[in-house]
Amino acid sequence: MKLYDLKVKTNKGEEVSLKNYEGKVLVIVNTATGCGFTPQYKGLEELYQKYNKDGLEILDFPCNQFGHQAPGEDNEIQEFCTAKYNTTFPRFTKIDVNGENESEVFTVCKNEQPIEEIKGLKNKTAMKMISKISTTCKKENDIKWNFTKFVVDREGNVVGRYAPTSEPSEMEKQITELL
Repeated sequence: MKLYDLKVKTNKGEEVSLKNYEGKVLVIVNTATGCGFTPQYKGLEELYQKYNKDGLEILDFPCNQFGHQAPGEDNEIQEFCTAKYNTTFPRFTKIDVNGENESEVFTVCKNEQPIEEIKGLKNKTAMKMISKISTTCKKENDIKWNFTKFVVDREGNVVGRYAPTSEPSEMEKQITELL
């Protein structure tokens, strides 16, 4: 199964084929509005504003699996993100990223990039703590927490996985190389 074969639902409930994003560089991220990492929306939007014209798309998938930190309905999440962080990139309906009901998008991403690189002692310590409280993380390649970011090249290959502790700017070098 490839990413471009999949369909997802927008935050308005409309079905969209990921084939619509063929030829673009993608960042696929699971998000939450009540997480300590929520300020990363600002960095994601900065990347989107800087590189969207060159072919970057950021695909935002809210997820409530980690500490119930995305409790709102899709419209409430949209309203929060646009009001607080002025986000303009596509947002999809709330999904699961691990377990029995996980989104096929994240199954593909996790299979193609099973391990995230965690840089720095502070980030390694934070991720060790997060892993202890992440109740939905059962398999080695499972998503550990909100704001796990995947980079996808123009051919639809998942070529990078960034930990929740990684700031969006840490993806910029890889993104520009792919653009």
